[in-house]
Amino acid sequence: MRRRLRVLMAALCALPLALAAAPSAHAADPTTMTSGFYVDPNSTAKQWVAANPGDGRAPAISAAIANTPMARWFGAWSGTIGTATGSYVGAADYADKLPVLVAYNIYNRDYCGGHSAGGASSPSAYANWIAQFAGGIASRPAVVILEPDSLADYGCMSQAQIDEREAMLTGALAQFSRQAPNTWVYMDAGNPGWAGAATMARRLHEAGLRQAHGFSLNVSNYFTTAENTAFGNAVNAELSARYGYTKPFVVDTSRNGNGSNGQWCNPAGRRIGTPTRTGGGAEMLLWIKTPGESDGNCGVGTGSTAGQFLPEVAYKMIYGY
Repeated sequence: MRRRLRVLMAALCALPLALAAAPSAHAADPTTMTSGFYVDPNSTAKQWVAANPGDGRAPAISAAIANTPMARWFGAWSGTIGTATGSYVGAADYADKLPVLVAYNIYNRDYCGGHSAGGASSPSAYANWIAQFAGGIASRPAVVILEPDSLADYGCMSQAQIDEREAMLTGALAQFSRQAPNTWVYMDAGNPGWAGAATMARRLHEAGLRQAHGFSLNVSNYFTTAENTAFGNAVNAELSARYGYTKPFVVDTSRNGNGSNGQWCNPAGRRIGTPTRTGGGAEMLLWIKTPGESDGNCGVGTGSTAGQFLPEVAYKMIYGY
């Protein structure tokens, strides 16, 4: 009896380790653990509406943008990252809603584009940051978009830099698998106008996609949902043919209501798209970029900085002009 008890206790002690080692691809479904998506109470759109109640554009921006569930982006500006993610996910959990977070701090971020350049100071600094990011979420339900553009932004990088980046992403996935068992992590796969499906499938796989829940498309871009769905299916066809598996994907629909005019940096005439929801041709349609936030000092956002909320751009995006 005593021997059986020792065996049982050993098995119970080993159980958390076994669960922690399980890949996030097998995490519990966070959409079934919550009652809808979380509306960020402190988004840039919410802040602007609160600060400008007398502005004639405020009612439309409040109704069409500020009260739509959308992602919160986390980077160096977020302070102590584990505290930041923990506080945000904790507030969502208290409200029984599903939060969407964007991890955007990889070393050499936006290395080739430059408008959002920055990120962690070294690969080891990033490893520490992303470990704390995952630890802050812990066992609460969440969705994470992992490092937008990181796998598409290869144009000017050396092979050594590419290898370094892929290793950082693989390490990030391991942290979520160990520390955040109820988080669905989506590796970013660019958009239909960037790298081709075969190229993106290879990059995703080499960076550890098998250990992620899925991949994300169109983050901060404008391609239609139909274009993204076709591209996502093409990526999955390549994954299936080359590596023997497929993955679900999500599409950023925040600014794709009028599709793309071929420009990515604050183009005129764009429109908000389908609000955050499950299904819709992908696993989820998500507002990952906040409509009205600048892409950088360019286009209709000339004179602004990346992430700055531009009320006139937001207002026009509601109506598509």
